Amino acid sequence: MKIVSLVPSITEALFDLGLTENEVVGRTKFCIHPQDKIKNVAVMGGTKNINIDKIKALQPDLILANKEENVKDQVEALMTDCKVMVTHVETVEDNYYLLKNLGKLFGKEERAQAFNLKIYDILNQTKLDTPVKAAYLIWKNPYMTIGRDTFIHRILSEIGFENVFKDKTRYPQIETEDLAEADVIMLSSEPFPFKEKHIEELKVFYPDKKIMIVDGEAFSWYGTHIAKCESYFKELISEIHSVQL
Repeated sequence: MKIVSLVPSITEALFDLGLTENEVVGRTKFCIHPQDKIKNVAVMGGTKNINIDKIKALQPDLILANKEENVKDQVEALMTDCKVMVTHVETVEDNYYLLKNLGKLFGKEERAQAFNLKIYDILNQTKLDTPVKAAYLIWKNPYMTIGRDTFIHRILSEIGFENVFKDKTRYPQIETEDLAEADVIMLSSEPFPFKEKHIEELKVFYPDKKIMIVDGEAFSWYGTHIAKCESYFKELISEIHSVQL
């Protein structure tokens, strides 16, 4: 079976479930995990600008896309000649069924279930003692954050953070003064590559707040990725606890 994955986290999940480079024949340039496997898989453009002709030339048996990460018109163009499965993951439960369905599709049910159990175990065991109000920024110029109907919001909530923008939806644009309510300001490593200098810029406005860079993959990559984030979440929570003390 020849598969093209247009979703970085799903590409990672396919290999984690035990598929090989002979089966996963196409990916995007943002599909970077696992490094030793993806280097042998042909690049089909980016998530938002896929090379439709190149994909069709591969004659894949299945293309895996995502409602949020890929462009609707481009995905529909592939549907004229290819079988396309469009995923949509907003909640931890959605993620459970994504892995369950992928496991069923490729005869990897046991492996998929093991990842699901690991993810639930991590999210159950790794929590803040008391809720901490957080602002999670994904973009700069303008600043953008995350609303309640996003996977990032769900993961934040699962480990004990209260999203100060939970009254908003999707990825709203905000101003610096909107961050006043947050106890901690998280600057995600992706999609905008926030760096230490961006912490300093916000410190001018909020010198007493905890402002930190966080691993965007740990919060936004659904599929199997969260199963690998136990130590990261524990370190993050430990750091927050030390600030509270």
